[in-house]
Amino acid sequence: MKRALILSGGGARAAYQVGVLQALANILPADTVNPFPIICGTSAGAINALALACHPGNFRESVQSLAGIWQRLTPGQVYRHGWSDLARGLGLLGFSLFNEGVGRTRPLSMLDNGPLWHLLGTSVRFENLDAAIASGKLHAVAVNAMGYSSGQSVSFFQGAPELEGWNRHRRVGMPTRLKLEHLLASSAIPTIFPAVRINREYFGDGALRQLAPISPALHLGAESLFIVGVSGNREARKPVHRRTVRHSPSMAQIVGQLFNSAFIDALEGDLEHLERINELVGMIPEDKLAAADLPLRAVDNRIISPSRELDNIAGRKVRNLPKSLRFFLRAIGATAKGGGATAASYLLFHQSFIGELMELGYQDTMWEADRLKPFFGVTSG
Repeated sequence: MKRALILSGGGARAAYQVGVLQALANILPADTVNPFPIICGTSAGAINALALACHPGNFRESVQSLAGIWQRLTPGQVYRHGWSDLARGLGLLGFSLFNEGVGRTRPLSMLDNGPLWHLLGTSVRFENLDAAIASGKLHAVAVNAMGYSSGQSVSFFQGAPELEGWNRHRRVGMPTRLKLEHLLASSAIPTIFPAVRINREYFGDGALRQLAPISPALHLGAESLFIVGVSGNREARKPVHRRTVRHSPSMAQIVGQLFNSAFIDALEGDLEHLERINELVGMIPEDKLAAADLPLRAVDNRIISPSRELDNIAGRKVRNLPKSLRFFLRAIGATAKGGGATAASYLLFHQSFIGELMELGYQDTMWEADRLKPFFGVTSG
């Protein structure tokens, strides 16, 4: 059974995924080598995906190593946030207006994520992928990025020799040897972090233009899916409680909704589509499917997503960020009062926020332990 792990994007919100994986490591037997032969990640989820895939130990050891990275993480290890650094970012954007909108010294971005390049370069051992694939521990690992010139969603993957690429509308799969550039390209949030050049094209955050977040895992041979989201919409049909509008949308509130559209909406829409296909396939007798030569099958899946709104948690944690960044976020309305806490949550690489999200992910998964054990073939006891 080729089981796939799908990790969505969301900047600092991806800390929730680590809590989910920690709980899963406790639910599964301690000697489990790797319950996910196929691992797919987008944006910050790509960082978690590669950290797991590249670790030489068993699943529990891999998760412990990943958790250790997040538990030590500070904003300064992700981006430079001094007053001069923010002024330089604003200056870069301003001077680009005199150069046809193009950055003179580096790709346009508000923040410099040079520290993240260093952190991942020393923490993720890409050279271990070959051994993991050759031993059968790993079938494939994929990260998604968006080409700014082509507008295509590209799944860069490394896996078993028999795997081939694919070409669908606005999305392609490209076999390659994964490197640090692929990881940073996948997590380059637009306007926040600089685009990354890979071969002849610049790439940005993989959540952009990703019309079918689940499809890379299926193309790579997944027969069942374990999906970890970063949205609090556990029940799609729950009523929306509308708040009284006190002011027009702040800049951060607008940006936050754009981020949600990229990081959350596509995954939730694809999941709904998967559920409908499963229902339809279940209504068609197997002999009818075989006679019609329809390559359709139901895909078993489990989904873990936050039981609490991450925006509300972020609104309480913005005050813990460095003064320079806090000033900037307050100026654009990225606070609970300004209505833009969503935007702030993507940059909240602070232990108060990370720790609470990891704990939430752990609790949400342990609540689902009885439902997850049969999925992973674990007998209760």
